[in-house]
Amino acid sequence: MSGLSSFFPSKLLGSMHPRDRPSAPDPLARLRFALDTMPGSRKYVFTPATRAEILSELYDAFWGQYAHLFLLNSNSSLPMHALLSEVQARMGAYKEAPAVPGRPCGHLFKKGEACFRCKDCALDESCVLCFRCFEATDHTDHNVSFFIAQQSGGSCDCGDLEAWRQTINCPHHPPSQEGLDYISSFTAKTIQATPKVTPKVILGSDIPPIRNYPGRMPIPPELQESMARTIGYAIDYVLDTLDFSPEVTIAPLNEEMLWKQPSGDPMMMKDQFCVVMWNDDKHSFAEVIQLLLDLTGRTREEALEVANRIDDQGRDIIEMNSNIPRLLDMGQSIAQIDLGVTIRRAYDTFREQVSAVIIEWLLDLARCCLGSDTLILRELIASELLSPRKQTYARAFTDSSPVVADISDPARLDWLLLYHTKLWKKPRLDLKEVYASLLILSHDHKLAIASHFTNVYSRVIDAYLLTDREAETSIKYFALQLFTVPSVSLYLVRHQNVVSRLLSIIAAFFTNQIQDNRIVYPPNPQADVDVDTFPFKSKRFMTIFSDLRNLCHNEPVQQLIAHNREFITQFSRTCQLFMCVNPNKRAASSHVEYETDVWISVFNVTLSLSRVIKVYGEAFSRSTVAELVSAITTVMHHILMVSAVHTEDRDPTRFPRIAFHHVEFGNATYEVVDFEVMEGWVSFHHSLQWLLAELFKHVDILDDGPLREVGIGSLREVCLRNASVQAIQTIIDYPLRVISMVAQIRAGLWVRNGFAIRGQVMHYRDFMLRELCYDQDLFILQTALIVLEPNTVIVTMLDRFSLAGYFTGATLHHVYDSTQLANMVEEFLYVLITILTERANAIKMPLPQAVRREIVHALALGPCTYTELVKRVAERKSEDICFDRVLKDVANFKPPESTTDSGLYELKDEAFDEVNPFFYHHTRNKREEVELILRNRLKKKAGLDDPVLIPKPTEITHGPFRALPAVFESEVLLQIMFYGMFNVIGITDAMGSAPPSAEAILDQSLHLVMLAVIERPQTFSDLAVIKVFEENQNLIDVLSALEHNGKYSKIYKARIQWILSQIAQYRPQEVQARHISAPSTTLDPEDAKKRAAKARQESLMKQMKAQQASFATNFNDLDDEDEDEMAETLPAPISYGTCIVCQEELNSSRAFGSLGLIQPSRLLRRYPDTQPDCINEVLSAADSLDHPAPTSHIPSFAAAVAQCDVKPRAATFEGFPPQFTRFGLHSSVCSHMMHLECFTVYSASIRQRHRAQPMRNHPESIPRKEYICPLCKSLGNVIIPVVPSTPPQLNTIPFTEWIRSAGISILKSKPDLMLDSLQLRTGTGEFAFWAAQDPGYQSYTRSPDQPDSGELHKMVDTLMGVAKTISQQTRHLRDRVEPDSSDRGSGMYLPEDLVGYTIASIEVAQRGQGLPGTTVDHSLTESQTRMIQGLVACLTKLAALHFKTRPDEGRDAIRQAIIKRLLPEWTRSSVAYSFPLLLRDPFTILVETAAVAPEMLHHILIFAYYAFLARTVVGLLYVLNKARPPPVTSPTQRQYEDIFGDIHMFVMSVIRPSPVFEHAAEIAFQAFGDARIEKLLYVFTLPFLRRAAILCRTILPTAFQTPASTDDMCEYKRLLMMLNIPPLAGLPKQETLQTALGGWCAHYGHSPAASQLNCGITLDYPIIYQIAKLPIVLDSLLIDQEKNMMCTRCKTVPHDAAICLMCGATCCLQSHCCMDYDSQSRGECNMHLRECSGPVGVYFCVKRCAMLYLYANNGTFGQSPYLDVHGEADMSMRRGRRQFLHQGRWEEIRRIWLNHGIPTLIARRLESTVDSGGWETM
Repeated sequence: MSGLSSFFPSKLLGSMHPRDRPSAPDPLARLRFALDTMPGSRKYVFTPATRAEILSELYDAFWGQYAHLFLLNSNSSLPMHALLSEVQARMGAYKEAPAVPGRPCGHLFKKGEACFRCKDCALDESCVLCFRCFEATDHTDHNVSFFIAQQSGGSCDCGDLEAWRQTINCPHHPPSQEGLDYISSFTAKTIQATPKVTPKVILGSDIPPIRNYPGRMPIPPELQESMARTIGYAIDYVLDTLDFSPEVTIAPLNEEMLWKQPSGDPMMMKDQFCVVMWNDDKHSFAEVIQLLLDLTGRTREEALEVANRIDDQGRDIIEMNSNIPRLLDMGQSIAQIDLGVTIRRAYDTFREQVSAVIIEWLLDLARCCLGSDTLILRELIASELLSPRKQTYARAFTDSSPVVADISDPARLDWLLLYHTKLWKKPRLDLKEVYASLLILSHDHKLAIASHFTNVYSRVIDAYLLTDREAETSIKYFALQLFTVPSVSLYLVRHQNVVSRLLSIIAAFFTNQIQDNRIVYPPNPQADVDVDTFPFKSKRFMTIFSDLRNLCHNEPVQQLIAHNREFITQFSRTCQLFMCVNPNKRAASSHVEYETDVWISVFNVTLSLSRVIKVYGEAFSRSTVAELVSAITTVMHHILMVSAVHTEDRDPTRFPRIAFHHVEFGNATYEVVDFEVMEGWVSFHHSLQWLLAELFKHVDILDDGPLREVGIGSLREVCLRNASVQAIQTIIDYPLRVISMVAQIRAGLWVRNGFAIRGQVMHYRDFMLRELCYDQDLFILQTALIVLEPNTVIVTMLDRFSLAGYFTGATLHHVYDSTQLANMVEEFLYVLITILTERANAIKMPLPQAVRREIVHALALGPCTYTELVKRVAERKSEDICFDRVLKDVANFKPPESTTDSGLYELKDEAFDEVNPFFYHHTRNKREEVELILRNRLKKKAGLDDPVLIPKPTEITHGPFRALPAVFESEVLLQIMFYGMFNVIGITDAMGSAPPSAEAILDQSLHLVMLAVIERPQTFSDLAVIKVFEENQNLIDVLSALEHNGKYSKIYKARIQWILSQIAQYRPQEVQARHISAPSTTLDPEDAKKRAAKARQESLMKQMKAQQASFATNFNDLDDEDEDEMAETLPAPISYGTCIVCQEELNSSRAFGSLGLIQPSRLLRRYPDTQPDCINEVLSAADSLDHPAPTSHIPSFAAAVAQCDVKPRAATFEGFPPQFTRFGLHSSVCSHMMHLECFTVYSASIRQRHRAQPMRNHPESIPRKEYICPLCKSLGNVIIPVVPSTPPQLNTIPFTEWIRSAGISILKSKPDLMLDSLQLRTGTGEFAFWAAQDPGYQSYTRSPDQPDSGELHKMVDTLMGVAKTISQQTRHLRDRVEPDSSDRGSGMYLPEDLVGYTIASIEVAQRGQGLPGTTVDHSLTESQTRMIQGLVACLTKLAALHFKTRPDEGRDAIRQAIIKRLLPEWTRSSVAYSFPLLLRDPFTILVETAAVAPEMLHHILIFAYYAFLARTVVGLLYVLNKARPPPVTSPTQRQYEDIFGDIHMFVMSVIRPSPVFEHAAEIAFQAFGDARIEKLLYVFTLPFLRRAAILCRTILPTAFQTPASTDDMCEYKRLLMMLNIPPLAGLPKQETLQTALGGWCAHYGHSPAASQLNCGITLDYPIIYQIAKLPIVLDSLLIDQEKNMMCTRCKTVPHDAAICLMCGATCCLQSHCCMDYDSQSRGECNMHLRECSGPVGVYFCVKRCAMLYLYANNGTFGQSPYLDVHGEADMSMRRGRRQFLHQGRWEEIRRIWLNHGIPTLIARRLESTVDSGGWETM
């Protein structure tokens, strides 16, 4: 039917009613009919309903009449829009199956899921574990890391027999001995098998069924057939569709090109076209949305949906119609910004969308099971994918055979792999996941898929390198899952020749052999590279080298490389291409005109190649002697062919013609290569020499014994049997040229070549990369010493360095100046010492030993962090599994303690014995540092004044390099030693001062002499005496001269004496005859200088003493006169330091204040009565908050790391619910003060700076009246007055008498109508003039008269301006009853919402801190004390402004009003006090008293305390009524009876006026008991006493004395004693207080608030504030993310999650999905502030591993609280090591938040940089 349908227009077929369709008993035929007719029937519009219909048809065709086998409940059917795997998961089909030996895990990772890697267990870095398998296996003391899967498609390797170095013993996936035997047998057979001439792929029919799987269940044959046919048809449908899809996303330029596009529409009767926009990694959401708005006229919401679909799916249709010109214009507009776009027929686009659903369906099948069989569906998919593509009717319209013309036996899988680049993001990822799920079926399946992948690999690479826009989803990365499997890579290399094909791809690509977006295969071998072409600039080539390295790194492939010569031959030919690329020539006279950065690309290529060279070289450790000798010969042949054989087409700059010349040195003439480094072209890149060096490192095979077995005498004979001496000299000359050039560059001879040449040297000698480059060249030189005659090699080196004349006695050079000459000598000696003493390669040092040596020498310079240590060590060694283990052996770890520390590794003392100062990776400066460290260590241990560091012998006992010490018998080397010292002495004597690098040259020369004495003592001693040089002197003479030289004697005397003593053992007479003893009478010049200096110092001291005595005598008379005058003068004003602007003194002569910040805050917390468990925390609270408290849930960092084997657990954050926070204003000050006049000038300068830098995101906001402290950069917006330091006197009248006298005074006074008008009409007793928005407040500029204290008024203006603005914006956050905004007293009440809130915040921040013998008020800083005094002074001034005409400024009237508020008789009779006192915060009344009547602060405090007790009882009963009884562990015996007395009676008397509460109280006492209620009353009222202590001590510093406390006295008692408050236990004796309490409680009891249990009283949170808890181990956050890190706004797991540390909510960080585009594109973190923590935000960004601080549209990132196992922060998890919560850093975050330090933190960060803004998008 599908074929017939193609003859009809799709619109006619689409119009058929379902019952009119041809009868189709076959479900597959019905599926064909549905898919063929769907484009027309749906009018090419693809909707969710279309997707549901396609899935339904696919499932029906797939299972026919057997749906019940897939759906566990036979009565159920598959819901619309649902996938089978989702339904099966809900039905519990994926329960944990029993362990099957030999079955791998195969868990497929989702995007964002955590994967774990154990370096000790894994075979390579691609082997990973899922959380379940990692948790089940033991990795104690292993190097474990984790990372986040960036895409889906990877799988867990647990149970894979080839993925692990050792059995990891996962209980879920035990190994199978049968599987191990099979792999071993397969590997052995493949190695021995003869390679196939024509590679043959493995088809599905060749794969045997999976054996030993217990989950098999019988399947009806017709079901098996229908499943296979449906899967096959579905895949063919996708391929038929993709036959017509374009490979590149380019829009047609005109209508003609549009019509020429291939199409699958058979009739082409409908001219409907679609514009499709494609995703890429270059354009942002904002760009795409704006483009859609401009082109399509969509709304912003619609454009956002389209942009989301493009990002999620990979593409989307943005327009569909038949207006071709409009569509073409639209396509060109999109293409202009380089965004992928295609314009195609709607028919083809619709079929592509159907294909995407089919691929999604295939992935769904791969996740499903059939009964208990979880493999059968994947086996069927694999079978169909590995079968040939069937001929369908749709294929008749196009000839797709050229696509696979060069592919042998193409199967459906081959087609899909080739068409992968035609797909878009989601189908690509779905297919990759399907392929990954098939790999774990069996080894045979893995082998078959790998063979097909390799079959099309070159085409996949073509697309990846040349055309693919979305490289990150390319199927090329599937190679990592195949090429890292040893047996699979062996098969591919052996039978499909994949290494040869890879090398051909590399050769063709880098020689730019590219035609029609295809890399030419096979390549033209005569083509050459051009570093300026596209291939070198591409960044994608590195993965090709990675694939090659992964293949060759496998053990079986290494054997193939070692045993088959064609591998080294092919690789040598490839390396030839990169020989001597990008050569450099010294700019001698003028600077280079243009510095290119092409060298960066070249280094990237050759370094990638050098890593493959390393792998190839290591393979020959498995070779025989004959095979290694053959490989060496092959490589040498290719070097000579490219460098010594000259043809006309050879580039002379890369390969200049080789010539030889004669050099005379000593008494001999040497023939060496003629080349001048300063005049010729020199390249850093010699890949074949690096390969040859790797082969020479197998010294165990190249030993004389094994070589003799094949008839070769030595390594010298190996090299010279097919090459001449001149040929070997040619080979070594290229590395020698580079070494000489590097020395010249370092000596400053190439400065005119610019920074590019310096960059190349840095890369070449970089610690991490030098092992691949520089060290290889040095080893070639070292090998030359044993292959050639050593004197010839050394003279060649002298010739290349242009130093033959210097070591013959000529101290002037025709090119080098004196400094450059000295530097070149130093560099030459460094190279010489290195090749004579470096033994790692010469003895084939085991890797752990080499790693140990590197670590020891890196740490010898001093302690360093792990990251710094890794940078000092070669990459291969730092990444080896033994690195961390060796590090623990040789170093001690010092964990970080402070918030800015990092963990440090310090070398153990015994390891210093292994340090060699002349280690070849040390620079000169480092060598000198190490020498100093070692000498000081020896001085302490041996007690020597001038110890000698004696070099250790090389001890090369085996291999060809055991002859290396014989070089010390060379007369050429002796001459170098002689002139190295002789020239320095001569120049010093001639100049009178030491020449440049003199000490370095002498150090090196003496070190060479000491080495020679140790290695060849007899021979060298003879030579030193016999051989005579200039002025008839020998080495003994020059040593003696150096010993007694005035400038060098002290430094080198001990070393020279040791050398002479060693030579004297063999030639004592000659040494004695030539060694000149120093005259005993001669004074050391240094000692003479010191004595002269000391004499001068003593003379000066005597003169100074005489002058001082004379001055004191003359000054005494004047001093006496001044004292008399000073006694008559007035006392000087008190000084508060200096103004930070004008630097003049701050005193009462000019107004000044503290720089302060008033910020909105939601720090203070209410008790969360909806959380019943919170009552247990309160009951377990400590009885003293001024003692240090244990730090929350965090162990010390060292303890956390020690338990690093602890498995991660899902995280619970336990944040505080934001609805229980209280809004207010918090004031803070920095410690700096400023004159009011200076403040005005400084504020003007800030506005000027803003105008001058309009594009900068400034740290302060002018509309918010903000500024930055000029000194400490703290943020501020007010200036707070500093009040005089003369506190008022406290009223000492006894409390009872004071009450009586106050009452009498009130009765005698007349009613104050003015004051009554200034009290709020709400009946609270509050005063209108203390309201932030009070309309009656007049600023200083609008005040009718100018009082004397106008400066204070100006400061109050700054405070009121800020408070009014915040109050107007935050009315919705306050639940307090307030007048209307136009009435007097509207807005925030400053005594409560500013002063009270600030003091409460200070008290909260001090909880859990303190010292013995102190109370909470002692913890206040001087600045905080001044600030509170200043705020209270502002309140005083606000009150006084309304009573200007009264002498006392209204204090007496306000004082009486406060007393009336507290006395019950007035609350009953006055409307002004109708609001119950218990519904107000008594602490506010205390603040009011401090402002106007501080002398009665103590008496009001007693009232306030008892009012707070009664208020707490009411609130507590409300809490207990909702809480469940605590556990038995909470206190059952009363502990504070001496404080509270009869607690039951007090509680009942408080609530007696309210019948509703009486019953609740009885229930509470029955459930909780007296002891617990007493403890709750203690805990809830303690904060009031602490806040009162702060206020009282601030206002009256001397009136409240700290009691002499004992250690066993609780804080409550100490504060009661300090504040002189009678405890509740003594209430029966306090009739006045009883009367007051009774009145307050009765007033409350008869109010509407007490008529129900919702009492109107909320309690403050009384214990230590904590932020949300983060897990100890960071990777716990990445487990069960769907449960723990779900965004509440978009209901998804955020791609980049930010955890709010206030409430524990998870937000999307800077994500488009939760962006509020209507409000400045605000991100979710900023939006979350509104409902959580108010103006500030504290977030932990999980993937960025950093803190995010936000405040008022500004923000900054902060250091992470997590550190890795080495004590270092890992931003963005780049290193991937497991990270642990650091206690100090966590507490620092909490401290910043508690102290309201976030605004200042952000301001300081923004001030220190030029920030561009954008923080509102977070």
